[in-house]
Amino acid sequence: MRSGLFVPLFDALADPTVVASLAREAEEAGWDGFFLWDHIRWREPVEAVGDTQVTLAAIATGTERIRFGPLVTPLARRRPAKVARETAALDVLSGGRLTLGVGLGGDQYAGEFSATGEEVDDRRRARMLDESLEILEAAWSGEPVQHRGEHYTVDGVRFLPRPAQRPRVPIWVAGLAGKTRPLRRAVRYDGFFPIRLDHPEQLADIVAQLGVLRGADAHTERFDVIVELEPDIDPGPYAAAGATWCLLAWPWESISVDLLRGAIRDGPATSACRA
Repeated sequence: MRSGLFVPLFDALADPTVVASLAREAEEAGWDGFFLWDHIRWREPVEAVGDTQVTLAAIATGTERIRFGPLVTPLARRRPAKVARETAALDVLSGGRLTLGVGLGGDQYAGEFSATGEEVDDRRRARMLDESLEILEAAWSGEPVQHRGEHYTVDGVRFLPRPAQRPRVPIWVAGLAGKTRPLRRAVRYDGFFPIRLDHPEQLADIVAQLGVLRGADAHTERFDVIVELEPDIDPGPYAAAGATWCLLAWPWESISVDLLRGAIRDGPATSACRA
């Protein structure tokens, strides 16, 4: 099981230079990944919220080995053509180390969708997400994209340069544990990140469902299952249930630069995400 950090860009962690420095320290300490929340606001007492894309660029230039990415980007809040450009640039900049986490997001977390005039209907955002993913895959091919859908139009645009990774940037799909539709979406891509996972038995059920949905691919192609665990949780049962990535996380109210730096320096072997 690979080990990573899962970091909200709040307050002191809203500074891209601070987060890039922490990612570099994580790489030196032997961590495998460094993943960022993607929000534009959060509830009190958080005041400052960092920009995810700019921070990812800082990580890309400040590290050499560690895998990184947004977890998760609510694609319905973003223009897919712009995301195509940004993700290709980040992947080239990092030498092919980007993983794109995607999901529906939700207005319940901080009211950020309604506060900025974004779509709040879950079913409509789900259709926007699927359509955006179609555009991203087409854009990453390097061929001209012709797309006229319910929500987006791309008329003959060619997106070059392509990402460094082939055939495309890996995509992890997030979804609420216990929901079937996110699983069906995830099996078309490279991984599933269950949100609000309660126990390892629940993860085992999810992995079994993923195996059925993936069919023959379940035995021939790599597919990641990502869990976030707080420092006091034993990762062993989750690894046994099928998790391939463990992301060390803290409640957003308690995380700090010092707390994160201490865990990074201790290394993954002494954390809840020991491999």
